[in-house]
Amino acid sequence: MSGPLLEVAGLHKRFGGLVAVKDIGFRIAPGEILGLIGPNGSGKSTVMKLIMGIEKPNAGSVRIGGQEVAGWQTHRIARAGVGIVFQHSRPLHRQTVLENIKLALLPDSLLRLAAAPHVAARAREIAEQVGLGHVLHRHPPTLPFADLRRMELAKAIARDPKVVLVDEPFAGLTAAEVRAFSDLIAQFRAQGRAVLLVDHNVKGVVALVDRVLAMYLGEPVAEGSAADVMANETVRRVYLGGRIETHARPELDARPGAPLLDVQGVSVQYGKAQALQDVALHVREREFVSVVGLNGAGKTTLFNAICGLVPYGGTIAWQGAGLRGRSPAMIARGGIVQCPESRELFGTMSVRENLELGGQHLPPAERQRQLDWLFALFPILPARARQAARTLSGGEQQMLAIARALMMKPRLLILDEPTLGLAPVILEQLSKALAELRRTTPITVLLGEQNVTFALPHADRVYVLEHARIVWEGDPARFATEAGAGYL
Repeated sequence: MSGPLLEVAGLHKRFGGLVAVKDIGFRIAPGEILGLIGPNGSGKSTVMKLIMGIEKPNAGSVRIGGQEVAGWQTHRIARAGVGIVFQHSRPLHRQTVLENIKLALLPDSLLRLAAAPHVAARAREIAEQVGLGHVLHRHPPTLPFADLRRMELAKAIARDPKVVLVDEPFAGLTAAEVRAFSDLIAQFRAQGRAVLLVDHNVKGVVALVDRVLAMYLGEPVAEGSAADVMANETVRRVYLGGRIETHARPELDARPGAPLLDVQGVSVQYGKAQALQDVALHVREREFVSVVGLNGAGKTTLFNAICGLVPYGGTIAWQGAGLRGRSPAMIARGGIVQCPESRELFGTMSVRENLELGGQHLPPAERQRQLDWLFALFPILPARARQAARTLSGGEQQMLAIARALMMKPRLLILDEPTLGLAPVILEQLSKALAELRRTTPITVLLGEQNVTFALPHADRVYVLEHARIVWEGDPARFATEAGAGYL
């Protein structure tokens, strides 16, 4: 057909008071790949679920080959010609690869449960197409992660869809596997299918897509070629946060002696997905080191490995001694304290009670001095001292989470995405607090951030984490000139 295979117009979706998708619209022609990008929480996956009927839109239109399908049930939309490749594989573990693909080829009818004679041949053909011909009779638990992703792709195209939706296809894949998977998706263009490729990483889709639509907080912010979208000022502000300032202290890294924290060759796998691969970094006493990377790059996994929360390969040394075998509690008592991305506050307890829990190991007089210092560092907290933590705003909860971590008097404070979802006025308050820590205390900080304009002013050195690997390291000024343009 000459017209678009997929047309979306005025799509809206609310979850209670949260507007997850607002006025999203695009068209995808036969043989065209559209990249839908944006940071986590932008609404990308919700758009995909609305198209597939997994969620019902509050308003808007979804047309497949000119036919309106908005609000239809998922199986009817699949029959209309839409296939979906989910980010997380959910195979039938007791069936072979061939049987999983055959199941996707079975007729959509309770009256016909047996496969026609041609189904096995077609399943083999699809398996060969996606690179699974050599593992047809193996079971999913025995497959490498990339082959599980290929099987999801095979299941999606088993019904010969006109439109294919692909969610975060490259998560957990190595660079070589990304190239191979990109080649498979590119085959859809030659087959005349329309492809919607969802990813949070611009660079992950730039070489593959024909056009890019960037989203932020549920709304479209830019559309066009990948080069145009990457150069768009709004997109750069969304990903980078704005103008980059730096205030490095290179003399800290120049001092002789072993670093306080030394990470060498650290790798982490979740099942068969590679979350970290051969990561190396070091942090010296009093340094503020920023690990920047888009969501999903592996920052949280790195911090959890340091804190003993996930098993890892490689070595992590603290003050010259290996941390392997120490419990998370021992590591925290030894001076490494993490403020997690999820904050993990005790919601029904008051602000003061949360803080006192952090300082429970301190003598009463010292605990009070630490509490007084933190109330001065975060002036909003004294007025909320008796308020339940769950009733605070997001920014106030973040300040409380950082303050509770500081109550433990850490030598190394790990901050994981402290700016996530916060308003600019709160970011300014957090920035002032970090600047005060940097100026007046001997605390060492390891900061993980997507927002580089928040991270870099407080950094003495910077590491860039991308697809589970460190791809750049240096001082903040060099980042601004060398890595900043390629960060997207």
